[in-house]
Amino acid sequence: MNRIDSRFAELKERGETAMIPFLTIGDPSLEASLELILEMERAGADLIELGVPYSDPLADGPVIQRSSERALQRKISIFDVMDVARQARSRGSKLPFILFTYYNPVLQIGLERIFKAMQENEISGIIIPDLPLEEDSETRAIAEANGIHLIPLVAPTSNERVKRIAAGARGFVYCVSSLGVTGERAEFFGGIEDFLATVREAASVPIVVGFGISNRDQVKRFEKLCDGIVVGSAIVRTIENVLPHLEADAAHPEGLLQIRNFVGQLKRSDI
Repeated sequence: MNRIDSRFAELKERGETAMIPFLTIGDPSLEASLELILEMERAGADLIELGVPYSDPLADGPVIQRSSERALQRKISIFDVMDVARQARSRGSKLPFILFTYYNPVLQIGLERIFKAMQENEISGIIIPDLPLEEDSETRAIAEANGIHLIPLVAPTSNERVKRIAAGARGFVYCVSSLGVTGERAEFFGGIEDFLATVREAASVPIVVGFGISNRDQVKRFEKLCDGIVVGSAIVRTIENVLPHLEADAAHPEGLLQIRNFVGQLKRSDI
């Protein structure tokens, strides 16, 4: 069984909703990203999205764009990201890792090579936001042959495609809570409850909500509607805010602690 399937099964038994942080790997450094993954796991993260820095991230808002720019200054590649996953595993991480990348890097490297590398580095799933359902058959087949879930995104604007996307999903369905790019929001798509109910009815796998969720109150709202919640921009912004700590030897532990506490607060209300 894929690690994603196992984790959601465990959470369902405990009546819990998955907390899924996103971070851009290589921001501010590969070593810091490794440490942040381990701190997020200690804080209660259930799965982690590993963002591959990309120069033209169409689905990402300004906060994540800036993090990609910082990482690209260090020439971080998709293989660097996978190596961080391998190192985290060697240091005891048990979490399922999900690669978040655009299609161009995957295509340039080659599907067979990329999915074999993911398998070797124990990455359980991949999200490719610019790969539509109508063009994903080859990618999906190679992913499944390597035991990796190709996780689809479905948006409120997907209309009649929602059921088709959800019905063929593996791992989970990533439901986009807001229109537009990623980023922290005070308000979400007005028909979000009905949209999630439609996806839930069509999907045989868990449903996860992301795009714009940034605080514990918003997490609590969506916990009742889904099986998992992705928090991206708010975490990347918090990392950005503590960059001086993360980049200084003396203050480094304090920077890590701030990220750990933030993720812990998102996961539960008692801290």
